[in-house]
Amino acid sequence: MKYDYLIVGSGLFGSVFAHEAKKKGKKCLVIDKRDHVGGNVYCENIEGINVHKYGSHIFHTNDKGIWDYVNQFVSFHPFILSPIANYKGDLYNLPFNMNTFYQMWKVKTPEEAKAKIQEQIKDLDIKNPKNLEETALSLVGVDIYEKLIKEYVQKQWDRHPRDLPNFIIKRLPVRFTYDNNYFNDNYQGIPVGGYNKLIDGLLEGIDVQLNTDFFEFIKENDNFEKIVYTGPIDAYFDYQYGKLEYRSLYFEHETLPVENYQGVCVMSFTSKEVPYTRIIEHKHFEFGTQPKTVITKEYSQEWDVDKEAYYPINDDKNMEKLSQYKKLVAGEKNVIFGGRLAEYRYYDMHQVIASALTMSKKEFQNEA
Repeated sequence: MKYDYLIVGSGLFGSVFAHEAKKKGKKCLVIDKRDHVGGNVYCENIEGINVHKYGSHIFHTNDKGIWDYVNQFVSFHPFILSPIANYKGDLYNLPFNMNTFYQMWKVKTPEEAKAKIQEQIKDLDIKNPKNLEETALSLVGVDIYEKLIKEYVQKQWDRHPRDLPNFIIKRLPVRFTYDNNYFNDNYQGIPVGGYNKLIDGLLEGIDVQLNTDFFEFIKENDNFEKIVYTGPIDAYFDYQYGKLEYRSLYFEHETLPVENYQGVCVMSFTSKEVPYTRIIEHKHFEFGTQPKTVITKEYSQEWDVDKEAYYPINDDKNMEKLSQYKKLVAGEKNVIFGGRLAEYRYYDMHQVIASALTMSKKEFQNEA
């Protein structure tokens, strides 16, 4: 069979592009190296609980168009992420807000909290924060940095915070209100029945082939006009400028004979004494009442090509390599590169969907 598009990867970018292409009458084949569709948003049902197999995913966006788009395929539970930080048994609310400041210092007003932070950093002489450490200190002071940020970041990235860019910490809100909502977005939720329903809706009526490695497949198949590639950009070009670096994760899933293990969907463990970064209790994403629970311990680890790539390390060295690969992309006239791996960038779910919609609109702009 002849296809208009071979789509490499069935995550959000590939699935959205395939859906938009099908609407334009295009014939698509989606291939994926895994034994399931959905990429990292895939859920496995265990004991009636939708388990986020590759880490917690909460859909959030300020873009009503994106929100309406995903709601075509599945309805969403309203859901507010309010994680807890555990430092040596002491619990603190996240993101950093007045509850955190009260728990840390017993301050009760924004003025008191700001004064405490300024008192702690007045001798540090941080005028223009140059890295994650300086940015964190200037935002929340010494105590919170030492207890809730420093060791956690070292576990997550295997680098000292002073060796990391400040944009990483800027993704975490700091607010002087009693508000534990992790995100600021107008639309927040979890798909009823899990993210598989979203992916299945996007891929309805589209040919899918699993357990298929693109680089092996391409050797024997040329029955398509164009490729949409969502895999690692450096792998596509056989790493000719070297490997782009990531942090990887691994997960330990456990079913427990209790109804409620920790009372919250995400608890972060910020001390280096605990080897994992967080515990996820999945039933709380959908307000489950099942008699058992499933928890996941999430560990950060060094990446290599045999491990899943999660977080790009966007330092100067890697960005220089990326610029070289982007020059090669320009020469690939019948290949569309998209998604977090092909673009080597951190994407939230709504962002990758927006990127796929933008790319498909550009691709089909001259179609009826």
